[in-house]
This record gives sequence, C-alpha cells and structure tokens, in this order.
Amino acid sequence: MGTRLHWKVPRMRHVFKPLFATACALSLGVSLAGCGGAHTSQVTLDFFQFKSEAADQFKAMAREFEEQNPDIHININNSANAQTDLRTRFVKNRVPDVITFNGDISFGMFAASGVFHDFTNDPIVKELNPGMVKIARNLVQTTDPAKKHLYGLPYAGNASGYIYNKALWRKVGVDPENPPQTWTAFNAMLDKFKQAGINPVQASLADSWTAQAPLASLAGTLVPENRYEKLKKGETNFRELWTRPAKQEVEMYSHSTSDKGVTYQQGTQDFANGKAAIIPLGTYAIPQITTINKNMDLGFAQMPATDNPNEQILTAGDDVMLTMGAKTKHPQEARRFIDFLMQKKQLNEYADAQSAITPLKETYFGNPALKGVNKFFKRNKLADFCDHYIPASINIGGYLQSMVTSGDVDGFTNSMQTEWDKVQARTFE
Repeated sequence: MGTRLHWKVPRMRHVFKPLFATACALSLGVSLAGCGGAHTSQVTLDFFQFKSEAADQFKAMAREFEEQNPDIHININNSANAQTDLRTRFVKNRVPDVITFNGDISFGMFAASGVFHDFTNDPIVKELNPGMVKIARNLVQTTDPAKKHLYGLPYAGNASGYIYNKALWRKVGVDPENPPQTWTAFNAMLDKFKQAGINPVQASLADSWTAQAPLASLAGTLVPENRYEKLKKGETNFRELWTRPAKQEVEMYSHSTSDKGVTYQQGTQDFANGKAAIIPLGTYAIPQITTINKNMDLGFAQMPATDNPNEQILTAGDDVMLTMGAKTKHPQEARRFIDFLMQKKQLNEYADAQSAITPLKETYFGNPALKGVNKFFKRNKLADFCDHYIPASINIGGYLQSMVTSGDVDGFTNSMQTEWDKVQARTFE
C-alpha cells in the first residue's frame, strides 16, 4: 500500500554550541544571560515512525517543530518492518522516545508489556473522541479490565465500509446522499446495478488482505467487542462469532460480475475508471483511488449488517497511535513534540493528506467523501476492526480468500479456530 521509504538521520546525542557575545543577537531569538560564557545544549529525540505513506509529512512536521524548538532535534527512523524493528529495539532496551504505530494487536501486546507511557489520566484525553479512546484501551492484550489503560493517543482514524461511485449511483437512480441502512436494502441495491449491466462490487482478492475488510465491516455490528475477551478465555469460538458475518461476506461478493482475482492495485484502478458501483474497502483506499482519478465523485458508507438501522455500528480503527517510551530520558522534550503533533492544525493537515479522521471530539474528516459516517463518530457508535484481535501469525486473509472462492464458511471458521488454539497454547498472559 505505497512504496515504503527508509532513511536515517545521523544520531546526535548532545551538541554543545558556544555562543559568544557578538552572536547573541543572531541566536534564533533565544535570550541568554551572560552570553559570553554561556552554552546551550540540544536534545535529540529518537522518533520511530511506521507509516510509509506519511513519511514525508511527518518529516515536514518534525522540521517545523525544530524551528519552533531549537533546543530539540528530531532523529526520524522510518521503519520498513515496524513490528520486527520495534520488538528488536525493546529486546535491546533501546525504546524510542516518541513512537507512531498502527493500532492493532501488536500495539496492544507491546502496551501490555509496559514499554509505553500511560496516558490514562492525562488531561489531553478529555479533548479526544471517546469512541477512539475506547478502541485504543481495548487493544491492550489483557483479560483484566482494570489493566486496559491508555498507552497511546489515537492520532488518526480510519473506517471500514465501502467506497462508492456517486455518478454510477445517479445513473441507475440510487440516491448517493442516502446509502442503504439495512442489509436487505444494501443487497437490493447491488441487484439493481447488476440489472443495469454495471458491476455492483469491485473485488481485489488476489491480495488476500482485502477480504478482511468486509468481514470487519459486518462484524462491527454483529459481534460485540467483549466477545473477543470470551474468545481468549475459551468461552466462545469462531463458529459462534464469525459464521454470520462470513456468510454475508460470501453473499456480498456473489454480486460481483467481474474477475474477483485481481490485485488491490488493479481493483482500485478499475474502480477509479468507473467499472464498478462500490469497492468494499476502508477509507485508507481513497488516496489510491483519487491518485488515479482525482476528479472522481466518491462517497463512503457504513456497510449495514442487519435490517434494523438503529443497530448499525461503524467499524473504525486508530490507524495511527502516537505514544512515548515509558522510561524515556527526555520526557519533557518528548511530550513537547507530542503536544505539537496533537495540535488541531497538525491533525487536520495530516487528515487532509491521508483522507483520515482526526481524534478530537470535534471530529474532522480529511475527505468530503467521509461526511456520511460523521453521525457514527458523534454518537460514539464505533467498533474496532475485528482482525485487530487476531495475532499476525494467523493467516486470516488467506482463509477468507479461500472461503469467498469456495463458499465454505465452516471451513473458514474451523481453520481460524485451529490456528487460534495453537497460538493460545503457547501464549501466557
């Protein structure tokens, strides 16, 4: 999902610069008493940054921060393999000062180990969307609710549902400003496109991870998040949790009239070129689509899972978590950088560039296509991506890919259970 970038700025520890009296007037606006014998030290913060698509943007923000804070230098480490690199750093006791990381199960496992700062009682939490904060706390991999602390701040959100082509909707008489609010109405709409000779659903199953999106969209409404705690305790299983959303995913893809086995790259390109009514992916795919067709009139909607509009819950995630090392040697400087990144201006600019959702109570959507899901954020009707509760070692995408191709839902849930049991057998909390 975008070319990964990697560079390292040479690490600086403490740089001491003698400031002579003749240079005082040129010293970046910093007033120093007794300039003739004074020295100023510059602290270097190690900033671990995982999101390749936003590497240039975080670099620009870091440089702007440095201009405003000349006593701090930001050493950016953009990782090509964030999970492995961060785990290696932890083992070597080289925890970065400031960290961005995806809000998934890996973040939750790291958080449970105590390597991240605890923001639970921080005043900044009062400024954040409660639903996004709840998602961040629930990520912490423990079955003890008392230990579900806030070990990072949600920085940017995304959502799962489907992206749609407003022009094609108008062409067949479907109101693009009022997407279907029930499962029955959603399927009836897809049938309408098929009857009009338009591919209802653009699939991209050659990249198996794309099959995880519809499951997450449907499970957000159908599977309460506390059920995953019961799964960890052995009090439920995948057959009980995921049979219904899995069957619905198979049904949804059955409407597709094009080749389902194309790549994400090809699928988004075909959709951008007007070859399908919807593409069942999350907000993260919008930049890819608009890169191909910048003038495309897009909408984004929650994928309804039941026939009761009031039951619908939007699957949304903390795409970027922002945190700091629990034992950083520079807590004040690290917090200054975090406070800078959490300013409304920085958050909004990031959201605009990445078609993301800001974590503030006054939620800002970085793309007009996202305005249709605003009500879910206002009402805190949000659930995390269900695959965020699944260890990365389980090939959920591959099992879903096989399920959609074969229609074998029981085979999917059985495979998931078998792999889950293997992980649990070697995991100790």
